[in-house]
Amino acid sequence: MARGEKYICTGCSVKLPYTDFHEHGATELNPLQRRFWGKVPVRFAFSYLYFMPKGRVQRLLHQLKYKGAKELGEHLGQRYGSLLSDHQYNQQFDLIVPVPLHKNKLRRRGYNQAEHFAIGLSQSMEVPYNGKAILRNTHTSTQTRKSRLDRWQNVEQVFEVARPELVLGKHVLLVDDVLTTGATLEACARALLAAGASEVSIATIAAA
Repeated sequence: MARGEKYICTGCSVKLPYTDFHEHGATELNPLQRRFWGKVPVRFAFSYLYFMPKGRVQRLLHQLKYKGAKELGEHLGQRYGSLLSDHQYNQQFDLIVPVPLHKNKLRRRGYNQAEHFAIGLSQSMEVPYNGKAILRNTHTSTQTRKSRLDRWQNVEQVFEVARPELVLGKHVLLVDDVLTTGATLEACARALLAAGASEVSIATIAAA
């Protein structure tokens, strides 16, 4: 990387598959928004990048998730947060909340990759975040290679809002690393709304 570059070189950065979903807001032109229609009320749904198997984004996420590159998550959050702020989305949200890991998985991995993305978003958007607002109260098997029905059954009723007063009446931006079927994010969004959040929006690093 050249002097001044961090985590992603300019050559790779310009070749990343950006979604630009934010340009369409909560309209039918946003394909991610449509994924949640009829399932859970989501105000906005955004992803920074398209996930492509064996591509640059998969390699980035592998470094973030399994190789300890926590700062990469924060860097991506800062970049995406700046982009969303340029479109005034930072004025929409009251709190940023990452999808939690179960304590056993958190202990093994040592960190929650979604939380570091949330930290970067929080820094650039100047919106507070709380990594303990939602708890995963049941340890579930990995979602990889599961069907949509299996994914939903795997996460149904495993999330709870530990402190409802943190989300009461607030527009919460719920964040994760990758959106595949959306089952995990749907379950978390339902828990937040049941606990009194006024609205829930979703942002992920990538969408498959």
